[in-house]
Amino acid sequence: MAKQDDLYKQKFRPDADAALDRQIDDALGGLSMDDLYNQSAPAPRASEPLAAKGMRIGRVIRVDQDNVFVDFGGKSQGIASILQFDEIPTVGQEMEFHVDRFDPREGLLVLTRKGAVATNVTWENLEIGQVVEGTVTGMNKGGLELEIKSMRAFMPAGQVDIYFQKDISTLIGQRMTVEVTQFDRAAKNLIVSRRNVLEREREQQKQKLMEELAEGQIRRGTVRSVMDFGAFVDLGGVDGLLHVSEMTFKRGRQNAAEFVKVGDALDVKVLKIDRDTGKLSLSLKQARGTDPWADAAVKYPVGTTLTGRVTRVESFGAFIEVEEGLEGLLPVSEISWQRIKSPQDVLHEGDTIKLVVISLDAVQKRISFSLKQAGPDPWATINDRYAVDMVVDGTITRIAEFGAFVELESGLEGLVHISELAGQRVTSVASAVKAGQIARVRILDIDKDNRRIGLSIKKVAEIEAAPPSAAATTPAPAKKKKNELRGGLDFNFWNKK
Repeated sequence: MAKQDDLYKQKFRPDADAALDRQIDDALGGLSMDDLYNQSAPAPRASEPLAAKGMRIGRVIRVDQDNVFVDFGGKSQGIASILQFDEIPTVGQEMEFHVDRFDPREGLLVLTRKGAVATNVTWENLEIGQVVEGTVTGMNKGGLELEIKSMRAFMPAGQVDIYFQKDISTLIGQRMTVEVTQFDRAAKNLIVSRRNVLEREREQQKQKLMEELAEGQIRRGTVRSVMDFGAFVDLGGVDGLLHVSEMTFKRGRQNAAEFVKVGDALDVKVLKIDRDTGKLSLSLKQARGTDPWADAAVKYPVGTTLTGRVTRVESFGAFIEVEEGLEGLLPVSEISWQRIKSPQDVLHEGDTIKLVVISLDAVQKRISFSLKQAGPDPWATINDRYAVDMVVDGTITRIAEFGAFVELESGLEGLVHISELAGQRVTSVASAVKAGQIARVRILDIDKDNRRIGLSIKKVAEIEAAPPSAAATTPAPAKKKKNELRGGLDFNFWNKK
């Protein structure tokens, strides 16, 4: 072939300058014309960065509508598809790329931006840190099995997500982006992580979100974990603490699990941002509305009749919730017009009752109610409905050592002394009557001012046996002074209760 080239020069270029021929021969590097035509591109020189695979930092020198051109220094340049970028880079920006291969036709390195998905991954060009796509094909005891470009891969359960997933079998069949963490070409072992990819994405989201966040904003978030003291809410890359005290306007000790659960989507208000540490303080109650105590004095002035729900019953009274975050006390003295031994005898948690506001202090966030004042006072008109010697039916509400209490109507209760239970001597009240029993009683005495009624069971027969006319016309005989009875019929028992 060299002889043919010499003949070509002698026949067609007899006057060619010998020096020019030598320059051309030097440029060809010993290649013949046939070699030039038979090759699509010259083989790379030994100094070409063909073997420089892996991660490298380069500077963007040009951006067009399809590609980003990167300079690595010297004569080493590369190209990356613009589809790999979430945001179009700027000229002069330095970024990290993975060198996939050298394209001899273009004379450029083919690059994959760090974090972008490598499309032409094989066992030969596999690198630690590469981001690839795969399909979950199955699950075993330790994690998930994936297929990545005909390569089988394994992903440990702890690398599936940032947050713990109780059932990872739901991911079977899904296509996901993962990062190569370990591999062995000879053994064909490949281990990948989805968590690493998600954490990088989360960090990018966090940086962007921290720039946008401002105190006072209302943001939608997802509850990631719940503790006794509060919950952590993900706002889309940034976790904030929602303390239990900011979940409700209710007072007293609360448990966060009563108000939120993992997976709940909530609108929360950003209370405080620490940009140095990235910590956020959030509020659920302030996102939902204003403090109900702010206008409580206007909505519930003293004398207002309202409906409330019993939330807790104590020995001294009951706590009543009027609306969320607005709770007050119903003292035991305001439960009934008659004296009661224990609020538990009258009220139960969850009861809905009608009340009257008797005091309110919006500054101290205190409000008190009355149940008995919500209805008419039965003692005010007792003489219009009851008279001495009248026989009526009542319910025995409770028994004491000295007698039994009988309710004639709601809020109106009298006492049957032990001496008035039966015609014969009674040694024990419990042996004669039972709580809840309906009893027919005769009214012996009415003391409106002191709210006391004396009753008798044994003297009912005397009234019922007398002729109607006699009972109606014969005035009651003058009362004789009675000897003090056992148990004290002087009605001091009301002061002892």
